[in-house]
Amino acid sequence: MNDILDKGLEVKNEADNEAKALISVKDLYKIYTVGTNKVYALNGVSFDIFKGEFVAIVGTSGSGKSTLLNMLAGLESPTKGTVRIAGKQIEKMNEDQLVAFRRNNIGFIFQSYNLLNTMNGEENVAMPLMFRGVEKEERLRLAREYMKLMNVLDQAKHMPNQMSGGQQQRIGIARAMVVQPKIIFADEPTGNLDSKTTKDVLKIMQKLVYEQEKTLVMVTHDNNLAGYADKRIRIVDGKIVDIEYGSCYKYSNGGEENA
Repeated sequence: MNDILDKGLEVKNEADNEAKALISVKDLYKIYTVGTNKVYALNGVSFDIFKGEFVAIVGTSGSGKSTLLNMLAGLESPTKGTVRIAGKQIEKMNEDQLVAFRRNNIGFIFQSYNLLNTMNGEENVAMPLMFRGVEKEERLRLAREYMKLMNVLDQAKHMPNQMSGGQQQRIGIARAMVVQPKIIFADEPTGNLDSKTTKDVLKIMQKLVYEQEKTLVMVTHDNNLAGYADKRIRIVDGKIVDIEYGSCYKYSNGGEENA
């Protein structure tokens, strides 16, 4: 009888967590056919992410972490399983619905910055607002507001080729933030930066999470970088092997580090 009650309580707790989670992934598979063989890029992945969490998905090359990020962003369809974000089951959406959903809910930070070389700093930051129909004057005002937050307002009129890598990445973060997304996805966001700039950028990302209650999901192969996150989801051969909690580097009053 106790076993039945315990099992029922466990199911109820799982259901409660899924209902409260901003992102809920359940039994997610991505299977590719190579010749006569089946390759499991993702092999039954399940987890929840809550509002205001900084989460690192950690794994080596080929582990499935980038495939998982693409699934969360709706850029790839799962073979089976569910991805629920902000109460919406995104694997059931068509392409137009996905585009609208990403535009209204998600910001992206890329390893390669992806700035347009024909636009200056403020124009790059303001660009996502153009797709929302925001008037130019308001777009540029908001762009400068987020550039100031990222400490790159002095780069407003500079072209990308006039900026350092760190400045370009800060511009990229401002561009992701300007639409005020519920969730930010970051794919190896410091892969092209030196160690000092990497630390600075990660502190900024922590600041966004803790001061603005944003939810940030970062993919990385680097355990040291993952240490900045509140939760670390470790993935090997398409399976989650461990979920760790607690940040090694706590953000406090501007990003002080604590062992």
